[in-house]
Amino acid sequence: MTQVEIYTDGACKGNPGPGGWGVWLKSGAFEKELFGGELGTTNNRMEMMAVIQGLAALKQPCQVTLYLDSQYVLKGITEWLPGWKARGWRTASKEPVKNVELWQRLDALVSGGGHKIDWRWVRGHNGNPGNERADMLANRGVDMALGRS
Repeated sequence: MTQVEIYTDGACKGNPGPGGWGVWLKSGAFEKELFGGELGTTNNRMEMMAVIQGLAALKQPCQVTLYLDSQYVLKGITEWLPGWKARGWRTASKEPVKNVELWQRLDALVSGGGHKIDWRWVRGHNGNPGNERADMLANRGVDMALGRS
């Protein structure tokens, strides 16, 4: 399997407000940058979009090391998701899962993509070069959403 490193980040100016997502993919000498944004969104949605877009960019099953600074996305995909699905996309307190359509997209990419994913949390804005680059891309996504790119 091809080995790929993916760094993801989301940004939001106001929460909710204009937001962006950024992805930096690396595989050997190959690198790819992705970014996008939306006007009325939240930070959690942009963090999720970054992971979704990063995994969706892979054209074949890969050995993925995925770096993210969002505890929400990390815990959601590695801990909370099985319970949500078992309860019909409800939380433990019987509330509807927020961002359910994004969780379902992410679940489909993770379970159906054939990838082996090593999820790695990194502290945001702490000098990790990959995280800093993903953050810069997420901010470009905000600018794009605001028509400033």
